[in-house]
Amino acid sequence: MSAEEYLPARRDSIAALRSAAEHCEGCDLYKKATQTVFGQGKSRNPDIMLVGEQPGDVEDRTGVPFVGPAGSLLDQGLEAVGLDRDLAYVTNVVKHFKWERQGKRRLHKNPSAREVAACRPWLMAEIEVTRPKVVVCLGAIAARALLGDSFRVTKQRGEMFPGPHDCLVSATLHPASILRIRDREDRRVAFDRFVDDLRLAVGYAGR
Repeated sequence: MSAEEYLPARRDSIAALRSAAEHCEGCDLYKKATQTVFGQGKSRNPDIMLVGEQPGDVEDRTGVPFVGPAGSLLDQGLEAVGLDRDLAYVTNVVKHFKWERQGKRRLHKNPSAREVAACRPWLMAEIEVTRPKVVVCLGAIAARALLGDSFRVTKQRGEMFPGPHDCLVSATLHPASILRIRDREDRRVAFDRFVDDLRLAVGYAGR
């Protein structure tokens, strides 16, 4: 199974991709998700694309990427480097929320390699349409989707690699992983490094 067969014949706009993705059944995740959560950005040709793993509970309910706690931390990082989120394009590798029930809560589950591969055609189409200068992968799952299974965020974060459609690709931590750090000082240090990674990407994008 793959999302490839659900891609529109004409891939000339994000609106066309988003409309087609609403009907995607390229893997089984659509069965439990509230809706498809596609990428968003107000700029037709953003300098920077930010790619996370998958929607969370809040994103699944609202249909908007990165609007939960991790999204708030991402916004803080973008503000710190002087990048208006509206000028970036924000998306996830996987477009449906994968979760399991625990009491009244819906807990996030990592998508499998098969599910990531099935959904990857949407990400590639987003890059093709928007043509960003730099793609920043947020977390290991996003990084491996674009840079291969051998990529390690902890060792290779901040490095730049050639990507599809003449973009550069880098990787950093997912904001959610920073939020899970319990020690306040360790969390501050991790956030500062996260900001440094974003600042590097902004520099390569020429902003």
